[in-house]
Parts: sequence; C-alpha cells; structure tokens
Amino acid sequence: MTRSGPARRLRAVAVAAAMAAGSLAATAPAARAAHPGGHCTTPTLGAGWYGDNQARLQRLLDTYGTCAPYRPNRDKPVAVFDWDNTVVKNDVGDATMFWLLRNGKIRRPADGGWAGTSRHLTPAAGAALADACDRLARPGAPLPTGTPAGADCADEVNAVYGTATTRSGAAAFAGWDHRTTEPGYAWLSQLTRGWTAREVRGFAAAARTENLAAPVGATQRVGTTTATGWVRYYDQQKDLIGALRKAGFDVWISSASPQPVVEVWARGVGIAADHVIGIRNTTTRDGRYTAHLQGCGSVKDGADTMITYIDGKRCWINKEVFGVRGAAAEKIQPAARRQTFAAGDSDTDISFLRDATALRLVLNRNKNELMCRAYDNSDGKWIVNPMFIEPKGRKTTPYPCATTGHVERDGTPGPVRRGDTSVIPDQQDTVY
Repeated sequence: MTRSGPARRLRAVAVAAAMAAGSLAATAPAARAAHPGGHCTTPTLGAGWYGDNQARLQRLLDTYGTCAPYRPNRDKPVAVFDWDNTVVKNDVGDATMFWLLRNGKIRRPADGGWAGTSRHLTPAAGAALADACDRLARPGAPLPTGTPAGADCADEVNAVYGTATTRSGAAAFAGWDHRTTEPGYAWLSQLTRGWTAREVRGFAAAARTENLAAPVGATQRVGTTTATGWVRYYDQQKDLIGALRKAGFDVWISSASPQPVVEVWARGVGIAADHVIGIRNTTTRDGRYTAHLQGCGSVKDGADTMITYIDGKRCWINKEVFGVRGAAAEKIQPAARRQTFAAGDSDTDISFLRDATALRLVLNRNKNELMCRAYDNSDGKWIVNPMFIEPKGRKTTPYPCATTGHVERDGTPGPVRRGDTSVIPDQQDTVY
C-alpha cells in the first residue's frame, strides 16, 4: 500500500495556495518543471461537463500533473472519489443486497440472533426478522429468500436495510453516531457474515454483470417488492479518473459500501483493490467474515461505530492513504497530508471533500448539507455538476442551510456552519 508522508506533500501545499488565489494557469509550468517529468503535455479531459467545470478540472490536471510514471519516492498528489452515484449511477451496495436476497445468500444468524448482526438493531426489528425468517433455515444456514416461501423474509430484510424501519413501521436502528456511521449501510456488510472475501467478491461480480447488462431504467423483483435493477459507470468520471492517473495522481476510492463489493466495481475504472477503502469486516481465523467491523482512529475493531461515513471517511482516508495512526486519524490533517482533489455526491462525503486542498467536485443529488457548502463556496474550491445520467431537476425550495441543513451526532438538525463558525445562509439550487 502506498504511504505518503508530509515531505512528499510540500510542493502540493505551495501550489494549493496559488490555486486558492486563482492563479492555476500561472503556476502550472513551475509545478511541472519541479519534477523529472516536467515540461510535458498533461492528459486532455473529455467533454460532457457542466459550465466551466471541464476547464477547471483541466487546470487541476495541468497544475498538479507530473506527466511521468509513478516512482515511490516522488511527490504524488492524491485524488479521492466516493463511489455510489459519484463514479456510477445508482448504488452497488443496493445491487449486491438485492442479488444476495434473490439468490439466497444471507445466512440466518448462528449466534446472538438478529441482534448479533448489528449493535444498533432495535428489539422490534430483531423480533420482526426472527418472525419472518427463522423458521426457514437452521442457524448459520442460508435463508431461501429467492423462493416464494422466503419472500416474507426477503421483504423484512429489505425493509430494514432500505428504509431503516420494519414493515410495520417500527424503527429498525437506534443509538448511533450520525457523523461516523450509518447502521443500514453497515448492516449489509454485517449480513455477509459466514462468507469469505473471495466469495463476496464473487457475489458482487455476478450482481455487476446483471446490472450492467440490464437496460437503463430496468427493475427487478426482490421478494414481493420492485427494486432498481441497473447500474452504469459515468463515462465522464471514468475519463477523469483515467486522466488523473495518467497525470501522476494517486487515485483512491472511499465508499460506504462493503470493501469486496467496491473492489469488484473499481476494476472497471482501473483502480486496484489496494486503493479501495470500503466498509471492512473482521474475520475469523479461517478467513470468514464476522458481523463485526474493523475500526479506525480511537475506535477499535469490533466496536462497529466508525465506518467510511462522513467523519469516518476522513478517518479511514487519513489512516489508509496518509498513514496517520491512532486518534489523530480522526482529525483534520495539515494540508501536506490531505488529498488535492475529491469528488462526491452526498452528505456522507462532506468531511473528506472539505479536506481537499485544491478542488472539490460535487454531483448534485439535492443533499442538504453538501449543497449548502458547495453553493456557499466560501473558499472558491467547489464545483457542482448535475448527475450525468438522469440528472435531478431544480430543487424548488432553498436548501435550509441556516436552520436544519446539518445533522448533529445525535441526529438532531441544526445550521450549517463554515470553518469560522458563521452560519451559511439558505442557498438556491442553480446547477441542475
């Protein structure tokens, strides 16, 4: 795994300062001349972007690109992309969950009952899952959720996963930190307990094949419900990732989908497994997944409270990309130890996007806190693009930045604040 220390980021800090001052074009020749591969032609980014976004991304490539193959001891700017609805349209975690249910690959819990699948699962959800599923299989065996007899169980699992409620409307999860985890996202990884990483990659590959082959807009039957049945790579993002890599960037994926699932999909844009950071299970001695998750920062393995979600993404990026250990990984790092570029689409991406030192790309899915920060654009480093497939129409009401746009750790809403603690005023939707 590539590690990047502060000494290898010093040039990026100087260029970032120039970029913040709006002098990208002027700094580009000097930035390239500082490296053995300087005075070369950086990759040209393809078309299909909104407004001047293509030009701004091209300036990023021209300014920070090295135009030379990677050598371990040279400075290498970092780019980090979210995955679902950022690099692809739709959600590969959802696609995998639907495949698992349709193909009977979720096991009945062998120990601890359904409560053992998530420390945040409510008693009401545990009882509903037991009532719908436990009669269908012995503990530890796969549940026949792809058969008519298992449709009731499939529907209950799908409701808890997709809506965070039981079919009767009871809350399915409780008591989590809303800035470091999302129990529904984590639950998908936790439901792969009993399988190996290789087996889960196989499930994800089968789901990928189906979802790429299905026409845009296709649906599928999961239990008795209808679910989205297709996924597509965004051509523009594949092009951008390829251009960044050719320009010498160290490109990573950080996703709140399971690690082996994202590994399978990331191959399609040339990103290897060792540059993917997803939700990671702990394993037994024989390599089988448990229902517990690896930790980050001050959160130990098995605590299940720090996944790749909002502040958790910051922690995992600091840990895996920049080699920051212990509780320090939960903190904002000096500019020399942060990503140069970041891209995301959701409030789950806020922290690692804010950490990017040069440019931040947001795909507009009408997410309150993210769009408040992107439209406020207080440091001039945010760019907004509509989704490349089925973009959303304009949000008719302003984003509630000054009142309820931010979600506190306990789930209560509040105002969105800048780094200086001033409140961001409500923002109009202008890129759609």
